[in-house]
Order: sequence, then C-alpha cells, then structure tokens
Amino acid sequence: MLPGHDACLAHLDSAALGTYLSTLHPGADIDARGVTFTPKLLSDVLDAVRDPATGAPHLGDAKFENATFMDTALFIGARFTGWARFDQAAFPGGALFMGAVFGSNARFGQVTFEGGGDFTGTTFEDQVSFSEATFSYWASFDQATFNGEIADFGRATFKGDARFSWAQFTSSGNCTWHFGQAKFETARALGPLACSGRLNLDRAEFAAPVTVEVAAERMSCVGTRFDGPATLRLSYAEADLSEAVLAHPVTVMSNARHGGPVPTDLAKRPEATASVLSVRRVDAALLVLTDVDLRRCAFSGAHHLDQLRLEGECLFDAPPKGVRWGLRPVRWTRRQVLAEEHHWRAQTGRVTAREGWTPHSQGSDNTPPGPAALVVVYRQLRKAFEDGKNEPGAADFYYGEMEMRRRDRRRDGRGTPRTERWLLHMYWALSGYGLRASRAFCWLTVTAAATVLALMLWGLPNSDPKPQVTGTQAKAGHEVALIVDTPDPALSSAIADRFNWQRTEKAARVVVNSVVFRSSGENLTTWGIYIEMLSRLLGALLLALAVLAIRGRVKR
Repeated sequence: MLPGHDACLAHLDSAALGTYLSTLHPGADIDARGVTFTPKLLSDVLDAVRDPATGAPHLGDAKFENATFMDTALFIGARFTGWARFDQAAFPGGALFMGAVFGSNARFGQVTFEGGGDFTGTTFEDQVSFSEATFSYWASFDQATFNGEIADFGRATFKGDARFSWAQFTSSGNCTWHFGQAKFETARALGPLACSGRLNLDRAEFAAPVTVEVAAERMSCVGTRFDGPATLRLSYAEADLSEAVLAHPVTVMSNARHGGPVPTDLAKRPEATASVLSVRRVDAALLVLTDVDLRRCAFSGAHHLDQLRLEGECLFDAPPKGVRWGLRPVRWTRRQVLAEEHHWRAQTGRVTAREGWTPHSQGSDNTPPGPAALVVVYRQLRKAFEDGKNEPGAADFYYGEMEMRRRDRRRDGRGTPRTERWLLHMYWALSGYGLRASRAFCWLTVTAAATVLALMLWGLPNSDPKPQVTGTQAKAGHEVALIVDTPDPALSSAIADRFNWQRTEKAARVVVNSVVFRSSGENLTTWGIYIEMLSRLLGALLLALAVLAIRGRVKR
C-alpha cells in the first residue's frame, strides 16, 4: 500500500497514479514492495525520477522486495543513492542494470532471473548480496566494480553462463568475494576477476568443464566440487584446496599475466606467483600443480600423493641457513623441505635445533604431523617426483623420508626400532643417506689417514724380512736337506723413529692398494695385517657410498 492510498502502485487508477508520480523527483525514495510492474508502469516510475542532467534514473532508497517485473526490467544507467532492496523479486523477462551505480547497500537475495541478468559495467559502492539468487539463463558482471567489503553470491545458482570478465573488487583490506555453496551448472569460465582480499569458493559446485582466472590475495576452495575438468589460473593468490572433490583432472597454475585489471595492492608485489596452502583430504591422483609456490603447503591427509603431478617450477621450503652454535653445533643440509617438517622441528628438540625453523601458525585447528606421518608423505611425493623424471626432487624427498625414519622415536612399538635408528644414524653420518658424495669422500680421506698412521705405528716392520737358509752339513756324496724360511716381520724401533717419509710413503701405498686394488703385497706385522683388513672393509664401503652419491648427483 502506498501512503495515503488504499491500493498498491500497480492498482492505482490513472488519476491517483499521475498524482503520485508528480510527487517524485530525482533522488526520491521508492516503495514498491510486492508490486507487479508492467513495462509501461516501470518506465513511468523511472521517468519520474530521471535526472535531466544525466538522462538516467536517480533513485534514493528503493524498496522492490517481492516485486515482479513483467517483460525485461530496464534499469540501464540507473543510480541508487540509498539502499536498493530487490530481495525475493522476480524477473521473468530478465533485467538490464548495465552501467548502473549502487551508492549504498544493494540486496538481491533469493531473486529469480528467468531471463538474463546483465550487470555489465555496474558499480557497487557498498556491500552487495545475491545470496540464493537464481540466474536461469545467463548472468553478466563483465567489467563490474565492487568497492564495498563484501560481494555475496553465496548459494546462488548459475544455470547458464556466469560472466565476470574484468570484474574487480577494488576495496583494500579484509574484503571478500563470496561464492560459498554456489552452483555453476553450465558455466565454462569464471573470470578473469580480481580481488584485493579473499575469494571464497568454499563448497561451490562446478558441473561442467571450467576455467577460473583469478587475481586475489587469498582464495579458498575448501570442499569445492569439480565435476568436470578444471583449470585454476591464479595470480598472487594463496589457495586453500582442503577437502576439494575432484571428479576429473584439475590443474592449479600460476598466471604471470592476469587478463584483466589488477588492484593496486596486488600490482605492487614484485611477483605474481600463486601459492597453495593445503591439499588436505584431497584425492591428489587428479591434481596437477604447475609453477606454484608450495613452501607453506600442508600435504598430510591427502590421498594418492604418489600420483600427484608437479610440473614446471614448483617451489618448496628449505632448512635454515648457517650454523646454530651451542654445546652441539647444528648445520642443516640444503634440500627441499615440507612446511610440515618445519612446524614439527620448530617445536621439538634442543633450542639450537629449533632455531630457524618456521613454527606452526597460532590458532590453527590442525596439529602438525609427526615423523611417522611425514615419512609417508615424503615417500609418496618421492614416488611422484620419480614418475615425473625429476631426480633432484626425488633425491631431496628421499633424504626427508630417511630423516623422518631416523627421528621416529615413538615408544609404543610403532616407531623405528633402536637398532634401525643406529644404522640410519651411521648411514646419515657417513654419506648423507648415499646422497652426499663429499661426506663419503671426507670419511674415506679420514679413514685412509688413520690407516696410514696406524700402519706407521704398528703395522710396518723395521725392514722387510730376508729369507734364511738353514740345514745340516752332510758327508760327501750325500744329499743335502736345506730349509728356506722367512722370519716374521718385527717392529722394535722407537716410536719417534717410526715417523719418516719412507715409512709414510710405504703406508700410503699399502692403503691405496688395499682400498682400490684389494691387495698390497707388503710384509706387515700381525697388527698390520688386521689394520689392512679393516681398511679394506671400511674403504670399500665408503668408496661404494661415494660412487653411489656421485651417480645420484650425475643423474640429477
């Protein structure tokens, strides 16, 4: 009912309608709740508030809740300086809001657009809501500008194309573009769109193959369902893919050249590389990550990580640099490291061992996984690298897998047994799990030097023993029996006399021959024989580890 009348706007007689329209002016408030608008009635109302300076309708507070607009509703270029409320309105013939400006809150909750909904070039200066709206034909927000803190498309249904090309959210700070639980039934593309804050696609559904192109600070796809192949082309965004449901291959890739305008806050950043923060509880067999930053990504809890495809240059984190000085100085081997290993190491062990590792974020609901879980993650990702012919990545993740096995000290019978941990400690110390040739060669050098020293002290005799012939004198014509014997090597010189260049050269020759050629052929004391045997064993082991590490380095 209109104030002062017994009927609504649609049921006024011609005289009453003319009287009402004569009271309107540009910027006037309109109360048309529940009114059914014919094309002529809507045109008469908009003409009454048309600004002669611009030629476009100018409305103050516009209340169109539960209104029905027969045929196509034409709000082209309209300006709303007050609240614009279209909740539960119906547009059987579609609506054209091209170039419109909403200066305050705009609400289109539960609106049904049976025809197209065209908001091309529209400007929303404040918050806007299309919550639970239905676009039965197509929706166009091309080049639309959102300047408020939130644009809410939660639980909206897009049965046709959903066009957001070059749409952007210019508000800085904690702004959100919300598509939570929205349904895209046939849309083939979403974007390119830009948001200086957060794009929320949580539990949205994409029923058809789709390409999503986004430039944003954050992007949340928690529980998002992709029923067709999808490509997510991201610029700057930190993406959370936790619990995403992938029915077909989904590619997440960094997009260095965003197709539309970029908010100033993002454009100032030196790089447009996107990052993935989590793939927890995702079936990674259908996931492809290309040129993305994975330095903060959580992998534990994902399924089929061994089938994950990593293409291009995907960045992982690294251990802290430099030496941490303490009672036991610590220096970390350079390699690719998971963010979850950072979190675990930052909260366990000695103070010097924790320094430099990134702690788990405060207030997070997820507890950092321990070594037992990380062993599985490293092993599966190593398999993914091997299948992708990425030998350097596979080697780094093999190192991480062995590190977590060595650190698994659970006492409930499920951890790595103590004997196995000691073997892993030795394997790590001698050659870095067969991956650090320099470490194996250093130990080989130390072992050779120690063997040379031991031989000079206890293994080499004073001089090489000479054969001695002994026998008994016989009568003429009788046979003579002679015994040829070599006495045991003897070492009786003083300690100081055992160190000279001649003995050093001889000891070095014994070591080289025993390690490389397997037989020295030198006369040694009893202790020297045992020293040579030990040198053969350790030398062969260390040489094999060094060769293994070199082979791995060459393959990488």
